[in-house]
Amino acid sequence: MRRRNRSQTKEMEDKKRLDIEFKSTLIRFFKNFLEKMDKTYQYMKRDQLELIRSQQEMIRDQQEMIRDQQEIQNTLSEIKNIIQSPKNRMEDRKNQVKDLEHNEPEDTLPQKLEGKRIQKIEDNVRNLWDNFKRTNIRIMGSQKMRESKISKTY
Repeated sequence: MRRRNRSQTKEMEDKKRLDIEFKSTLIRFFKNFLEKMDKTYQYMKRDQLELIRSQQEMIRDQQEMIRDQQEIQNTLSEIKNIIQSPKNRMEDRKNQVKDLEHNEPEDTLPQKLEGKRIQKIEDNVRNLWDNFKRTNIRIMGSQKMRESKISKTY
């Protein structure tokens, strides 16, 4: 009986020992698992922070690019305005000249008759003037001849 008891106690002790070993192994396993999970969580958290920083940098870069694009667009529009302004000036000048040009309305019948009458009078005045000049030339020519005759006689 004692042997039995001893063997039973020994078996019980072995079982307890095995149970304790199993539990301790299981506890170590979970402890290691939790440590690794903590490290993984820390890595993930760090990576997430880095990702957020990189996103912020990308947003800043994008905003800077947008500002640069707007500046370039403004510069381009200024250049276009400068380039187009002489054309517009020329067109404005042409329009001003067209506005200054005065298209006379067609003459009515009384205006045409008045114009013909004025032209006849101008022609008559020219003829009279031409006749007067010829007469004046003859007179002047005759004086020269007289002077030359007088000078020859002396």
